[in-house]
Amino acid sequence: MSKLHQKVALIGDGAVGSSFAFAMTQQGLAEELPIIDIVKKQTTGDALDLEDATAFTAPKKIYSGDYSDCKDADVAVITAGAPQKPGETRLQLVGKNFKIMKSIITPLMASGFDGIIVVVANPVDILTAAAQKFSGLPKNRVFGSGTSLDTARLRVALGKRLDVDPRDVDAYIMAEHGDSEFAAYHEASIAGKPLLQIAKEEGISQADLDDIEDKTIHKAYDIINNKGATFYGVATCAMRIVRALLHDENAVLPISAPLNGEYGVKDLYMGTPAVLNASGVKKVVEIPLEDSETEKFHKSADTLRKILNDAFEADSKN
Repeated sequence: MSKLHQKVALIGDGAVGSSFAFAMTQQGLAEELPIIDIVKKQTTGDALDLEDATAFTAPKKIYSGDYSDCKDADVAVITAGAPQKPGETRLQLVGKNFKIMKSIITPLMASGFDGIIVVVANPVDILTAAAQKFSGLPKNRVFGSGTSLDTARLRVALGKRLDVDPRDVDAYIMAEHGDSEFAAYHEASIAGKPLLQIAKEEGISQADLDDIEDKTIHKAYDIINNKGATFYGVATCAMRIVRALLHDENAVLPISAPLNGEYGVKDLYMGTPAVLNASGVKKVVEIPLEDSETEKFHKSADTLRKILNDAFEADSKN
């Protein structure tokens, strides 16, 4: 994929999609960016607005596109879907967004698309599994943003508390991108030093760490209640993921990855670190979890599996 002309198709031009397009433009990533949405005036306006920024960043062909423009795209980033409303959980979005995902994948694959699909719509773990099944693409070429945003939030919170750069905090949020996720504190570290040891030296109790975890998990609700939606953070996460693909980085990032026995789970997409390069998901990095963390991971998996099975069953009846 690391070729002279790279093309990323954006499907969904809402708050997350337009923020992603802006992030891609600011970073000078990809030479071509078609923007696809049912609201053509929005994509036309965004393309015209974004191209003005290229005078300060890097040349890029940005335009209002159609699914036919996806034929030779290297990556398709799907942000389209019904937004999460105040008081609504991500998993409550399943029904309506499952249908939307099918309506996207059908014309996307009909275009002749044979690249990598990155899902950035909620509930991301469920919709990623749906995108893979509907597309028929290999599992390593379909994955979701997963817990990348949650992990960023955790690192920011820990960085603030410990007065260190969040980029130097090596800690992950695991499992579902949703209410059953958890912080893998036992393997977290800063400069190779265990986070739990640092916390003890700094007088940070387990209750304090639990509070940081809880606020991380529920930060989305705080943002939604205040401004209606979250988009800058997740859009930047999506840009970082796409950069790893386009630059063939072998970067380790927390995503919604296909599990095939890792953590004792099969045939589900869940949040875990994984190695990303031009082929998609090169491999899942299985973090050694403490017993209580493994239990949380399996409980999250059970929740996702039931909802996923119910969603596919409902879809088969339509």
